[in-house]
Amino acid sequence: MVYQVQKSDEEWREQLSAQEYDVLREAATEPPFVGEYTDTETTGVYRCRACGTELFRSDTKFGSHCGWPSFYAPLAEDRVEYIEDTTLGMKRVEVRCASCGSHLGHVFEGEGYDTPTDQRYCINSISLTLEPAPTAAQ
Repeated sequence: MVYQVQKSDEEWREQLSAQEYDVLREAATEPPFVGEYTDTETTGVYRCRACGTELFRSDTKFGSHCGWPSFYAPLAEDRVEYIEDTTLGMKRVEVRCASCGSHLGHVFEGEGYDTPTDQRYCINSISLTLEPAPTAAQ
């Protein structure tokens, strides 16, 4: 796929930390329960750490207790792309940023969570940045 944001491998390595590069560009997974946004309840928009594309809103985030931030829907379907992932001897659906192709995590269905979509976008914290919603002036 041709992405809107195109950078060389060298440019990505200069922009991202080693751990960010491993997850975003090499599809690694951060360890569970250590990510910055696993338990965050801040209102705002989650963006792709690599390119800044808005991906998820905090009102679709829910506590799945899986060790990674979970969302039940992306901001819009055209913000993410889905890739069949058969690594680790199982069939999963990888979620990538549609703007730059960076690995975000995986999406699962039919797990029984009480969400409007019955989906769980299991996303690496390190793949995201959170832009808090503006607070009302007092």
